[in-house]
Amino acid sequence: MPGHHHLFSLLPLLERLNTDEAERLSPSATPSGAALRRVPETRPGYRQNFALDADRILHSKAYTRYIDKTQVFCLVDNDHITHRGLHVQLVSRIARTIGRFLSLNEDLIEAIALGHDIGHPPFGHDGETFLSELCVQHGLPPFLHNVQSVHFLDRLERKGTGWNLSLQTLDGILCHDGETHSRALTAMPGGNFDDLDTKIARKEGDPSCVLTNMTLEGCVVKLADTAAYIGRDIEDAITLDLIRRSDIPAECRTILGETNGSIVYTLVTDLITNSSVTPPGTPTSDSRDHIGYSEDVAAALQKLKAFNYEKIYLNPLTKKSAPRIRECYERLFVSLTHQLSGSADTCLPQIDLIRKKMEASSGDQTPEAIVRDYIAGMTDDFFLNQAAAVGCTIPENT
Repeated sequence: MPGHHHLFSLLPLLERLNTDEAERLSPSATPSGAALRRVPETRPGYRQNFALDADRILHSKAYTRYIDKTQVFCLVDNDHITHRGLHVQLVSRIARTIGRFLSLNEDLIEAIALGHDIGHPPFGHDGETFLSELCVQHGLPPFLHNVQSVHFLDRLERKGTGWNLSLQTLDGILCHDGETHSRALTAMPGGNFDDLDTKIARKEGDPSCVLTNMTLEGCVVKLADTAAYIGRDIEDAITLDLIRRSDIPAECRTILGETNGSIVYTLVTDLITNSSVTPPGTPTSDSRDHIGYSEDVAAALQKLKAFNYEKIYLNPLTKKSAPRIRECYERLFVSLTHQLSGSADTCLPQIDLIRKKMEASSGDQTPEAIVRDYIAGMTDDFFLNQAAAVGCTIPENT
């Protein structure tokens, strides 16, 4: 192995880093040595476990495709509008700041944050809704981007072998879905990969169920996700003339601020000061530890979320391309499924790529499941190109 002789000189440094964690982190934090993997790894290395997870996610093909995935606003000719790749970086920075002040494991936080939206299909939450409807129509479980994120990283990447990420990272990615408003979150430590699979099955059986993170680091990312998008979406909407700053409810402006910077600062500061995490040097963790907001900030945030949904996410101008995108989803899903099952007269050139890509991982997967995974991994532009190739009239940029 190249550099093999250097490895052994670095291993004592790894041991020191792990020892430092015991002194520096809260007993409620997740130490790097606690990482569990589906397959034990024998190859020696000097990176700590959760740092290794973050590196693997960064090097995944799915991460590369973040750059052309819609966050909220699609088909907009404005390079300053937030895309999915920027969003996950913002979540990572915000969550690591919170984790640092609460003495939690920043490497685990970073890994969860970088991977949490990898399963998002083209065109954001609308795309997720359209793909979910098609999945149910074709006998599959509802499509959920957090479940798909785990599926990509654990099962599909690297020709079907996955990245062998730690249980703690995958659990945080699965449980990040934060559409239900929460003032405070607690963790349920422990568990194994069977428990992870059970959580996935429970979520697919009831998409509205709220999953509990196994780590406080996962709780931090879940709340940081909202902190990262809520004010940023307002700024984007103002840029696109959907709303005016004065439209923000007065109570929200007073408590949270009226710019993305002030909103993020208020939310992060409030989380740091109102969360309860056992300090370093304490013999054992406190079961009452939690990550959460003060009462007034939580109420203002809930009101701001409602404002964003009404005035931004459900705004007719935001949704104007949705009917055509839905049609593209429907026609592309059906066309690809027919091609994979051999019942189509013509075949897109990329269909062979699907077969090759899925050979190692599909096993007994149906054509519908393979198409679900293929479409979910598409960038927005590639999706539109494929939709046009099967005869769809694609929406125009504005």
